[in-house]
Amino acid sequence: MTGGSLGLRTGSYGSLQQQYFTQNGVLQTQPNSIIVRKPSKMSLSGSREKERLLPFICRYISKKKVGMVILVAFALLAFISGFSTVNKDAPGSAGLETSQGIPSMKSYERKASSYTFSSSFFGKEENEKENSSSILIKQSGSLTPYTTKLVTADSVTPLSHHCNNFAFPPPPPPNRRRIGPRPCPVCYIPVEQALASMPKSLSVSPVLHNLSYVYEENPIKTETHGGSEFGGYPTLKQRNDSFNIKKSMTVHCGFVKGTKPGHKTGFDIDEDDLSELEQFHDVIVASAIFGNYDIIQQPKNISEAAMKNVPFYMFIDEETEAFMKNSSVLDSSKRIGLWRIVVVHDIPYSDARRNGKIPKLLLHRIFPNVKYSIWIDGKLQLVVDPYQVMERFLWRQNTSFAISRHYKRFDVFEEAEANKAAGKYDNSSIDYQIEFYKQEGLTPYSEAKLPITSVYFILFADVPEGCVIIREHIPITNLFTCLWFNEVDRFTARDQLSFSTVRDKIMSKVSWSINMFLDCERRNFVIQAYHRDLLEQMAPPAKNYPPPPPALPNEPTGKSKPFLLNTNTALKIPVKKTSATRRREKRASSRRHRKVVAGNRDKNLD
Repeated sequence: MTGGSLGLRTGSYGSLQQQYFTQNGVLQTQPNSIIVRKPSKMSLSGSREKERLLPFICRYISKKKVGMVILVAFALLAFISGFSTVNKDAPGSAGLETSQGIPSMKSYERKASSYTFSSSFFGKEENEKENSSSILIKQSGSLTPYTTKLVTADSVTPLSHHCNNFAFPPPPPPNRRRIGPRPCPVCYIPVEQALASMPKSLSVSPVLHNLSYVYEENPIKTETHGGSEFGGYPTLKQRNDSFNIKKSMTVHCGFVKGTKPGHKTGFDIDEDDLSELEQFHDVIVASAIFGNYDIIQQPKNISEAAMKNVPFYMFIDEETEAFMKNSSVLDSSKRIGLWRIVVVHDIPYSDARRNGKIPKLLLHRIFPNVKYSIWIDGKLQLVVDPYQVMERFLWRQNTSFAISRHYKRFDVFEEAEANKAAGKYDNSSIDYQIEFYKQEGLTPYSEAKLPITSVYFILFADVPEGCVIIREHIPITNLFTCLWFNEVDRFTARDQLSFSTVRDKIMSKVSWSINMFLDCERRNFVIQAYHRDLLEQMAPPAKNYPPPPPALPNEPTGKSKPFLLNTNTALKIPVKKTSATRRREKRASSRRHRKVVAGNRDKNLD
C-alpha cells in the first residue's frame, strides 16, 4: 500500500472518489490514479422484481397517512441539518481552530494597524509553520480582512512564566439559561512570583511632579452648578485651568475644609482610625457601604502573605453601623472577617451613592502613604489574591491605572439614555451634563475617534464598568481621580458619564494611558451580588404559623405533652365514601357469614 492510498477506502460502494496525497502540506489529486469499479451483483431476476415492486411502493406512498409521515420526516431532517450548520458557524464553536484569530491580551496596541496575535489557547502551544495569517474582524457592520503577523508570547512579555503562552479567549456566548455577561479565563501567576514582581519604586509621573490641594475654610458658591461645600464650589474657570497639566499644580479635590482629610472636613473619621489610615502600606483593598445599601462580602482565596501585609478597609456610615450592631455583626473590635471597619461621620451628601464616590475616587487623600490600591464596590466579593490582581492588570501591563470597560456599552450617549431608561438619576440632570459635554466637543464613539474591532475587543472605550479601580498612587493618577471627582460633584453621581471627558482631556496634554481591560476579566476576580433592596424583594414572604396550644397549669416538666384538641374549631375528619355496588357486596358477604356461623353452631350442638 502506498502513501497516497493510506486511509482511503478502495471501491466499497460501487465507485471510488479521486485519491489524494499530501505534498508539502498541500492536499493534491494524484494524476495517475486508477478508478476501480466493482461489477454489479444485481441479476436479471432481481431487476424484474424491482420493476414489480416499484408500482406497489408508489401506490403505498400515495395514501394520505403515509404521505404525511414522510413529509414530517423530511421536514424534521431539514430542520436538524440547518440547526447543525448554524451551530457550526457560531463563534466559539470551532474550538482550537479559531484560536489564531483571537488577540492576545498582552499584545494590545492603541493603533488598529499594530495588532499582534498569539497562536496558543488556554496555555497550550501550537507549532505553526506560517508566519502570517489572514483573519476577519467585524468593523462597522462588515467583515474586513486583516493580515496579521503571528508572534510568540515571549516576544511580547519579558516575564518567564506560564502566562507567556496564554492567549486570551473570547467570552463565552450567551445561551437561554444564562443571558447576561459572564466571566472569562484569566492567567494569574503564583502569589510568590506576583509579590516578587512588585516594582521597587513608584513610576515616574509624566509632566506633573508636585500636586497640592485647595484648602478653604468657608467656600462660597458663585455658580449654579458649582458643586458642593465639600468640593469647595470650584468655578468653571478653575475647572478648565485644572486640565492644563503643569509640573506643579493646585486643584480642588474634596476635603477643602479642616486641617487634613477626615478631620472636620465633612467626611469625618475617628482619630484612632485616622492614625491607622496614615500608616505605610504597599497595597491596600478598600470598599464602602453607605445607607445600608449592600451586604458586606468576605474575600476568598487570599494568601497568607496578603492577609499579613494587605489591609482590607470598609468605610460605612452611621446608618450602616447601627444595622450591623443590631444584627450582632459588628462589635468593639471593628472587624468583620478580613475587613477593618471605618465609621464615617457627618457625611456631606444626602445621596448614599455620591458619598460612596469619596473613598472610591479620593483614596490617595485618605491614605497618603500607600503605593497601590484596589477599590471594589460594596456589592462585590474579591475571590483572587490582591497581589495576583495587581500583577495581572497593573504591573504586567506597565501602567499606573486600570479599570474595566462596560460589558455592553462603550458610547457615552448610549450610556446616558440607558441611565434615563433605568431611572438611575434625574433625567434633566443627565441631559444637562451631556449637553455641556457636547458643547465642549464630545462626539459619539466612532472609528474616527478610536478604533473599534468587535463587540468583545475594543481597544479603548468611553464607558467604564467603574465598580473596580486598580491604581498606583502617583501625581498623574491622583490628578485624574481628583478631576473625575470634581465632575461627579458638579454634575450627576453617574461617574460613567464623566470618565471619558476627564481621560481625554488629560491624555491630550501628557503621554499617559489607562489599561481598560475587558469586563469578563473583571468578573473573573470579583463576584457581583445584588443590592440589599433587591435581595429583600426576591426573598420569599415569611410564613405565619399558628401559635401552639396553651400548656396545662399543673403539667409536669420533662414528660411528653398530651395531644390537645381545640374545641373552638371543628375538626373535619375525611370520610371514605363507598359505592352502591360495594355496599351490596358487603351485605351479601355478611349474610353468608351469618349462615356459616349458624351451621357450625348446630353441628356443635349435635
